[in-house]
Amino acid sequence: MQIAAQKVTLRLAETFTISRGSEDEADVVQVEIRHGEVAGYGEAAPIERYDESADSALAWLEQVSLGDDPFALDEIADALPPGEQAARCAVDAALYDLQGKLTGQPVYKLLGLRRQGPPTSWTIWLGDPDDMARRAEKVRGRFKRLKLKLGAGDGLDVDRVRAVRGVSDVPLQVDVNEAWSLAEAIEAIPQLAELGVQYCEQPLPAGDPGGPELKARSPLPIYVDEDCHTLEDVADCAERAHGLTVKLAKSGGIREAVRMAHAGRALGLGLMLGCMNESGLAVAAGAACASLFDHVDLDGNLLLVEDPWPGVEFVDGVQLPADAPGLGVREAVSHTR
Repeated sequence: MQIAAQKVTLRLAETFTISRGSEDEADVVQVEIRHGEVAGYGEAAPIERYDESADSALAWLEQVSLGDDPFALDEIADALPPGEQAARCAVDAALYDLQGKLTGQPVYKLLGLRRQGPPTSWTIWLGDPDDMARRAEKVRGRFKRLKLKLGAGDGLDVDRVRAVRGVSDVPLQVDVNEAWSLAEAIEAIPQLAELGVQYCEQPLPAGDPGGPELKARSPLPIYVDEDCHTLEDVADCAERAHGLTVKLAKSGGIREAVRMAHAGRALGLGLMLGCMNESGLAVAAGAACASLFDHVDLDGNLLLVEDPWPGVEFVDGVQLPADAPGLGVREAVSHTR
């Protein structure tokens, strides 16, 4: 098998803001794995929070040797260099895409999963309360869930949720991106529960010693994202959270995400599948395994000015994987390599 990779810049339709900062574009790395005349594709969305970048992903990919068998996933995984989870995810997705094309089956069928997962949430990025409410009102009727970014440090986070609740009757979820202290979380979360929020994601910094106490005292389910990367983190996360946020770019791909989902279920944890600011190529990989999860946040491609890899179907609030071989997405003509 031959592997090639290139860096691509995706333009966001609006500035995307969370507690750690803002961005107008996202650099990703798109990978091609070729076996004879057939090629599979995957995307890496490196996460700066974990000291990964498009350049570090490309450097890692230069070290990768895949062998001759696209179905030998265990052997391939064992031979990969350490680190660079997003790049590892791109290789994983490209191999599944290749397998699907070689067998004529969509990836969700190769995994033995249902095609349809839960409705995706739509992210309301961090702004002042009135602005967030306006943006929630603009998408009324299009999405069945809204995920609100909180953590501005100005004492207005509950007001943000209250403002959005005033214009929307769909289920709300909140993501604090590590921005609260234990005291702030204990004060805010009961008020969020009164507003009908479904769960609170990563309210405390990763590894915060107050995690177990917050889990015990919280009237809302606590989900962890920055605390939870791969399978080996799941058991520890069960001590500080009611649920896990799994992202393919963080876990290293579909195979690891499936393992994490089953481990989480065994421990009685809720499961959420998230994404980064990424194209339909990456979202398609998430959509292929979305039916394993209770909650889904796969709106990355919908946040772009233009999705260079169309094919994921947005139907009645759900991001459906294409019912076509592999991941079922194709590079748009205007973005051809």
